This record gives sequence, structure tokens and C-alpha cells, in this order.
Amino acid sequence: MAHINPPFRADHVGSFLRTAAVTNARNMFQKGMISKEELTKVEDAEITKLVAMEKECGLKAVTDGEFRRAYWHLDFITELDGVDKVGAKSWSTHFQGTQPKAETAVITGKVGFPADHPFLDAFRRLKKIAGDFPVKFTVPSPSMLYQICVVRCKDYAPIAQYSGAEGDQKLLSDMAQTWTDCMLALYNEGCRYLQFDDTSWGEFCSTEKTALYSSYGRDLKKIEENYVAVLNSILEKKPADMTVTMHICRGNFRSTWFSSGGYEPVAELLFGHCNVDGFFLEYDSERAGDFKPLRFIKDQTVVLGLITSKFPELEEEEAVKARIREASQYVPLERLCLSTQCGFSSTEEGNRLSHEQQWAKLRLVVKIARDVWADA
Repeated sequence: MAHINPPFRADHVGSFLRTAAVTNARNMFQKGMISKEELTKVEDAEITKLVAMEKECGLKAVTDGEFRRAYWHLDFITELDGVDKVGAKSWSTHFQGTQPKAETAVITGKVGFPADHPFLDAFRRLKKIAGDFPVKFTVPSPSMLYQICVVRCKDYAPIAQYSGAEGDQKLLSDMAQTWTDCMLALYNEGCRYLQFDDTSWGEFCSTEKTALYSSYGRDLKKIEENYVAVLNSILEKKPADMTVTMHICRGNFRSTWFSSGGYEPVAELLFGHCNVDGFFLEYDSERAGDFKPLRFIKDQTVVLGLITSKFPELEEEEAVKARIREASQYVPLERLCLSTQCGFSSTEEGNRLSHEQQWAKLRLVVKIARDVWADA
């Protein structure tokens, strides 16, 4: 029987290198040289071309490449009620090498999902462009709001709304409601394949990061348990015909990274208790560790990120197939899929490879998947 539900045998994380037309239009808009309407017209045209290329490549679901975003996460988070974007002296976490432009999010009021959140219009436009073809839409995980505004913030001081003995639980409850409202709003617009992008779990795999956050007084075990509880609260409301996956990342700015460490420290809690339909897992380098933590996977699909989006060199096909066979010792082959470990442009600057090299990576994903799975 053909594999018809997402995640797909050959899948992808979501973001693509911005085209010159998108980059130029966004720069002109920032300088006040063109209107928002003119920018949107360019974005629509370039996303139309992108979707055609995704289909031609052999992908079974298309994204908008995150062409309308500067960041994979802040554009969503800072458009929520009760959250503002602010300048910062440095990024909220340190990358190995080039650093992103320093902006971050702060909680300023009761957190909520507004009915006019711009991501709803972005989805509508993508759905219109894609027609009847399956669409995948990505948003940051709810964990990222707490990770950025609380966990990473050494001097975090809660606002009155979230202070006191019950303040933290109020924030977590509002986060759960916010992302539930988002999920259901997207569902009502026709979204059936939604992905939560999350770097917090990659950070919790890092001894360096956990030592730092513990020094801030954070109870990381409790925080991890809260993250799973929030996610499961959201997923309880998920319609039966909607797929929600989680992508776990260790950082992906200009081909750099900020976390290292295998999944073992979080595997039992996350893989064994978080009720997402599938996990997109980074496995393109030794920084991700081995496959043994996959023994805690229940009945979820695991998308193995064995093809790197950071560098242009193509992986050797037989070596990738051998790693898929190795992973199948822990998760049955019928519940495995293949993708790049991350997107190609988590921020608008993009990774250090060309557009053609990007598509060569995805063609490789599709080819290997078709070789490994008869229903790819």
C-alpha cells in the first residue's frame, strides 16, 4: 500500500534559500522604497516558482520556503499577543562562528494568538498557490517562547501577569492555549500537515548548555516535563485528520550550529511521552550521537535527517542507506523516512551553498527514499 500520509518517505524541513528577487524586495521594503503590497506580490511570485520546483524535485508536500520571514521563529512569536520584538546586545544563544543580527522576544502581557496573525494569511496564500497539492506549514514550537524569554535569560523577571506562586503555570497554560488556537485556526484554513520547530531539546542534549542554564537557577528537569505537558495539551485538541510533527534542531545559521550532544538525555521523556505524530531528527553529524535513543520511540514516525543542509558536498548513497538500516534496529523501517537535517535558510541569510546545490541535496533525498522504500 502506498505511503500517503505525512511525514513522507522523502520529506524536508521547510525553509529554502531566498531568491535574489525576494531578498531585494525585502531590503527595499525595509528601506521604505516599496509598499507591503508590492513586497507581497514579489513573494507570491517567487513562492509560486518555488512550489513548482518542489513538485518537480519529487517532494510530496510543499512549503513556502519561509520566504515571508526573516527568522524561522521570531516572526511568529513576536506577532503573538503579549510578546514584543526588541533589539539585543547579542543573540539569545551563541553560534559557532558567524552570529545572527541581535534581536529577541520579550513577554509584555498576556500571551495569546490573534485572529489576524500574519501567518494565517501566509498559509492562505501558500494554499492558493499549491492548489490541491499537499502543503506543509511550519511554526516554532511553544517551547521556544519559554526557552527564549525565560530559560536563556539570566536575569529573567516575570511581568505581573506571570509573577507569584502560580505565575509560571499561568504562562505555560497561556502558551498551550495560544498554540492550540493557532493549530485550529490553521486547520480551519485547510492545513493538514503542521510542524513545530524546536531547538530547546537540542539545547537540553548539550552538557554545556544545561550547565549554563542550571547556573541561572533553572530546574531543567521540571522545564522539560512542562514542555511535554504543554505539547500534549495542544495535541489533545488536534483533529484526527491533521498531522503534527516536531523538528528538533541544534542550530542552523549560515551553516553554523550552537548545540552538540546525542538525544539520550531527553529521549525517554520526549520520545516516550510526547504525542506528536512524528519527529524530524538531526543526524547529519557526530554531534547528534547514535541511534540508540530511538529505542524510546513509541508509534511515531521518525524522519532521519541524514543529509546535511549546511554544506554542498553530496552524501554517498550507500552510506546513507547503511545508516537507515542501522536506525531500523530501533524503529521499524516502515516507520522511518528521510530528509535533510534542517532547512536551508533558517534565517533569511541562508546557509553556505548555492541554489543548485540545495536542489541536488533534495533530489538525493528523493532518490535514496525511492531506493529504500517501495512506497516512496
